[in-house]
Amino acid sequence: MNEQIEKRRNPFFEPYNTPHDTAPFDRIRLEDYEEAFMEGIRRDNEQIEKTINNPAKPTFDNTIINKDDDTEGYYDLLDRVSTVFFNLLSAETNDEMDALAQKMQPILTQHANDVRLNEKLFERIKYVHRHHRKLTPEEKMLLDNCYDGFVRSGALLDKEGKEKLRQLTEEAGILSLQFSQNLLKENKAYTLHITDEKQLDGLPQTAIDAAAEEARQQEKEGWVFTLDFPSYSPFMTYSTLRELRKEMYMAKNTECIHDNENNNLEICKRLINLRREIAQLLGFKTYADYVLKNRMAGNVKNVYKLLNDLIDAYKPTAEKEREELSPLSSPRGGTKVRKYKEAPSGAVGGASIEPWDISFYSHKLQLKKYNLDAEMLRPYFQLEKVIDGVFGLANKLYGITFKENKDIPVYHPDVKAYEVFDKDGSYLAVFYADFHPRKGKQGGAWMTQYQGQYIDKKGENVRPHVSVVMNLTKPTPDKPALLTLGEVETFLHEFGHSLHGMFANTRFESLSGTNVWWDFVELPSQFMENFAIEKDFLRTFAFHYQTGEPLPDELIRRIVKSRNFMAATACLRQVSFGLLDMAYYTKKDEFTDDIIPFEKKAWKKAILGKQLPDTCMTVQFSHIMAGGYAAGYYSYKWAEVLDADAFSVFKKHGIFDQKTAQRFRDCILSKGGTENPMTLYKNFRGGEPTIEALLKRNGIKPTQALPKGGMSK
Repeated sequence: MNEQIEKRRNPFFEPYNTPHDTAPFDRIRLEDYEEAFMEGIRRDNEQIEKTINNPAKPTFDNTIINKDDDTEGYYDLLDRVSTVFFNLLSAETNDEMDALAQKMQPILTQHANDVRLNEKLFERIKYVHRHHRKLTPEEKMLLDNCYDGFVRSGALLDKEGKEKLRQLTEEAGILSLQFSQNLLKENKAYTLHITDEKQLDGLPQTAIDAAAEEARQQEKEGWVFTLDFPSYSPFMTYSTLRELRKEMYMAKNTECIHDNENNNLEICKRLINLRREIAQLLGFKTYADYVLKNRMAGNVKNVYKLLNDLIDAYKPTAEKEREELSPLSSPRGGTKVRKYKEAPSGAVGGASIEPWDISFYSHKLQLKKYNLDAEMLRPYFQLEKVIDGVFGLANKLYGITFKENKDIPVYHPDVKAYEVFDKDGSYLAVFYADFHPRKGKQGGAWMTQYQGQYIDKKGENVRPHVSVVMNLTKPTPDKPALLTLGEVETFLHEFGHSLHGMFANTRFESLSGTNVWWDFVELPSQFMENFAIEKDFLRTFAFHYQTGEPLPDELIRRIVKSRNFMAATACLRQVSFGLLDMAYYTKKDEFTDDIIPFEKKAWKKAILGKQLPDTCMTVQFSHIMAGGYAAGYYSYKWAEVLDADAFSVFKKHGIFDQKTAQRFRDCILSKGGTENPMTLYKNFRGGEPTIEALLKRNGIKPTQALPKGGMSK
């Protein structure tokens, strides 16, 4: 009987036979990954041997883009399985996946080192770099990136140096993975379980309903609050019980510093030193110098200039914002909108505001100044309508359309899969959207791809499969998912990244879509956030989920008026993260400090109010420890200057102006990393960006510290 049963085939080894060759999530089993990883490595090695043993003189075609028709798939398999596995490791993991990741990480790092440190292969690449035919600009960019990638990976080191580099990179890979796994476990380990209804005082019904649903799913009585943003944020904003706010705040801000197996303190210290050693081994003074060589900022000096200029411009306003909160925390202060039971302990005359009070009193101040509350807006931001609005915005700007296709496999019921069609009706991309938090999912929001865009040897334009992963408010049995305005902005942000991927139109996959310099990649995403408060955009989708009534003009007026509420404080928060990042990665000597006091000192210039000695951001700062933003977190502020400047063009010609949008698509979104990003930006804008648009948007007056042309190297 068993002999008659056909042996199951690993789905990674054969055509997917799915719509648009999308990943067959419904057929992939855990045991498929390791088999595919190992076979992918074998095929890679086989193809490399063919390349280095080719008796013909090295050329661009037989060395840089070499891929024979009879070895179709040999380059693709390892990328194919890696893409699915590591995307799901962030979006839908479990203990078995985590264990396999720990097993495979050193093997994959060793293989990557074997390729980059292959002397015969590099000799061919070096020869082509010096002696090549006339190349197109895109080919030249690919060649330069390839050569530079090998050099930055140690190809010019001697034997001893290469062996040292192997050790450092393999250890760094293992520790980065462990950092992420520890953070996820720590985040999911804490819950605030409430059984006394009185302890829900101040909380909006949406938060109460969500907590009740969470309790039901955990088979508990009462209400359960978690550290996932849709649960944590409303609690910190609305709960009148200060001690519970403190408990939640301390749980969130002490993740991974407890004396348990999830502690990340020593991991962070080691990662900082590993990266410094790698950079110095490659001839750079610091890891920041190594990173910034291929960034728009160019060098450490320019990064600090941006961060310090922003502090000079925004800190006076931020201090005034902070002062406005103090009277509200006084026992006599506050707003008449709601009776609050308690003031902070020790509030005598002027109040002492603790970190767990900031969101609470900021909310009170927002009510007092603008009579605006995030909960007032939720009924108008039903997720399904927001999806329609975001897709409709893309249609108004670029003419593209989205159609859900339930035949495309997905990895979780929360995920929706769409076909995307260009304005001429041709197929453009597959778009996955994963909306809600769950047990096996990292916090935050991000965009990724399951297939990048490129043009194959037959001339076919292989279109991308793009995914956005978020942690938005979940529906309850009684209500659909109702979002905050901030969550709408998050959706727009990640959707901006996805447009960068979907509009990709380059020859080589490594140069397509979001494969651009790190301080340019946030431009398309942050640009889209600008639409969130535009009346003409809100009018397209913001309807009350029960009555169908549009978002009232008065509420829109208050939204626009409050746009810059606490904007300077928010700016300094981002700047503080940039300062912390640079403090770690500009170290020239071994990092031996204790992480927590070092952190407090590193970002002090941008911090308002007291710092608590027993909290720590570094150990949960995935961006700079495990997410690719090491020595690059400043990119968010750098790109914010770009996005404000770019959106000013749309404001001038009309926010839905299709000619301006087409130019943005043609000059930036479709070009990927085929040219220097400043060249791409100037092609769109007609000149270099200035910081004036950002200052104007945030209501900050320009100062001499921020001259025109401040973005130039």
